[in-house]
Amino acid sequence: MKKTIIIIGSGFSSLSAACYLAQAGHDVAVYEKNDMVGGRARQLVKNGFTFDMGPSWYWMPDIFDKFFGDFGKKVSDYYQLDKLSPAYKIFFADDQITIGDCMDKICTEFERIESGSAKHLKDFIAKAQKNYDIAINKVVLRPGRSPLELITPETALRVDQFFKTISGEVRKKFKNKKLISALEFPVLFLGAKPNQTPSFYNFMNYADFGLGTWHPKGGMYEIVKAMKNLAGELGVTINTGATALKINVEGHTTIGVNINGKDIAGDIVLSGADYHHSESLLEPEYRQYSEKYWDKKTFAPSSLLFYVGFDKKLKNIEHHNLFFDTDFERHAEEIYDRPRWPKDPLFYANFPSLTDASMAPENCETGFFLIPIAPDLTDTPQLRSQYFDIVIDRFKERTGQDVKNNIIFKESFCVNDFVEQYNSYKGNAYGMANTLSQTAFLRPGLKSKKVKNLYFTGQLTVPGPGVPPALISGKLVSQLINKNA
Repeated sequence: MKKTIIIIGSGFSSLSAACYLAQAGHDVAVYEKNDMVGGRARQLVKNGFTFDMGPSWYWMPDIFDKFFGDFGKKVSDYYQLDKLSPAYKIFFADDQITIGDCMDKICTEFERIESGSAKHLKDFIAKAQKNYDIAINKVVLRPGRSPLELITPETALRVDQFFKTISGEVRKKFKNKKLISALEFPVLFLGAKPNQTPSFYNFMNYADFGLGTWHPKGGMYEIVKAMKNLAGELGVTINTGATALKINVEGHTTIGVNINGKDIAGDIVLSGADYHHSESLLEPEYRQYSEKYWDKKTFAPSSLLFYVGFDKKLKNIEHHNLFFDTDFERHAEEIYDRPRWPKDPLFYANFPSLTDASMAPENCETGFFLIPIAPDLTDTPQLRSQYFDIVIDRFKERTGQDVKNNIIFKESFCVNDFVEQYNSYKGNAYGMANTLSQTAFLRPGLKSKKVKNLYFTGQLTVPGPGVPPALISGKLVSQLINKNA
């Protein structure tokens, strides 16, 4: 039966759900508070430089293929996708590891660091590939409503992997700290420490080494534009500058949303905004989760981000660069165990114009720097400036180039901005971490237990944080809505 569906927010999960729901014949309207669609994946264009403000890694290309394939489309109908070679570089205090674009190159690099490690790596990635197939084709495609969803013939044989950790499994076979860091890095996308992430999630290592790292020409925002165009083709109405002020409920049934002071009626309300914020739009008696509930949860990190325009081409760097030249474990403790501004932070640097000339003026470089930090930290201009100096000084030390005098401009984004622009709980950047106690049915639900016809999607519900999971979350909630409509 055709329904009028109001969607709050326009991030990946919201746009995904909008497309699936419109395809099913519903009347769908999206309302976005900011002046640009995309949620955390917005774009900054300044002085000829183009920056992805949020997600910058394109992993799991098969998920994007499946999404567009569900509508009889191909990725190439909307944007050009190129595989990066090398995928990325990791800087340590005394060495660098280059992650190539295929397993042979990666094995050669591992063997250079630790003799005999190539064989262990092949075995590790083979297991990760099997887990990837199970996770992506079975487990994550379930709506997170029952523990029985996790039980399949395949997962039953791997139940021990939900009680072992990534860190424990990696350290059984690899002794060199640099290789350990390289293998533990991908699970940081899941928002938790490697020693708190179930070893089943090593499928992220297959996503990294097996499927490779890609780049949409023009940046990650090309995906947002593609999904927006697809939604338009399917009849979705998208409204920007439209702030949801209240979810209207009558008799435990949603009847619409107040947008910019005006009540908009609808049969179903779906919120892709921050889950905690979405529930704050309800009267207290209609909220499923208390403030105490949210405060006890393990949230993924926030981030201090810098968007920098350089007036020259840079050297000794790749498209993606990880600076792991300080203590990985101490920085993790400063995020999760003893939240504070890190003393010697690890950081990530992205220079998309190195491989995509469209993202910077001629003979210039677009630079994106990210420091993962604990959510809910004090955020001041002075702290931002202090940490920018730390990053630029370390960048000089590791790459052998002083770029301070080559900066045309820099913009920053941190905890206060995540709260103000995305209504993000405690200013988190990636949602709720995928720890064992926050996996699948143990995450906040796609459907409200207290309000009929109210649904949720995005990184705080199933499957979890990341762009591919967000696409899947939109599909899962649309299937649930269609089932109940």
